[in-house]
Amino acid sequence: MPKNYREFLAWSKTHEGKKLIRFTLSSVITTGVSFTAILIVYGFHIITGIIGATLFGNVLAMVPSYYLSRAWAWGKRGRSHFGKEVVPYLLMSFAGIAFSLLGALYVKHLVHTHHWSHLVDTVLVGGVNVLSFAIFWVLKVLLFNRIFHTDRLHDIELTLEEEEEEEEQAGGR
Repeated sequence: MPKNYREFLAWSKTHEGKKLIRFTLSSVITTGVSFTAILIVYGFHIITGIIGATLFGNVLAMVPSYYLSRAWAWGKRGRSHFGKEVVPYLLMSFAGIAFSLLGALYVKHLVHTHHWSHLVDTVLVGGVNVLSFAIFWVLKVLLFNRIFHTDRLHDIELTLEEEEEEEEQAGGR
């Protein structure tokens, strides 16, 4: 991992750096989807239960999460391999949802014992959900890197091609 800004900048231009940055951004996007969905369905009393709202928001976010992770972060195209990609993704996603539901159970306890306003309850439900998925993020990076791993030689070739293009562009200025 880079130690300073210059190292980070150089690392961010490598294939591995771009992949991790894209995965991070896709996680931010899909966490925003689940957070927003939870705030809307729980905040506007569309789904009145904390557990149901948390489950709904996270299941809804699974679809964009899979496609952003697979296509954008890991650069995989074409049909998904059910056993090697879809099943592990679903298992990890359901594990993350189960963990977030544990957080939702805790929030449910807090909400029923403290009698805060519905606005505070709603922010707490969404915030604990974000915290739950932040905990799972590192594990997902490691697992998804294995699931969507591309040919190592191909990765090296892509990095070299990108570096050559950058050198050519820098030389043409």
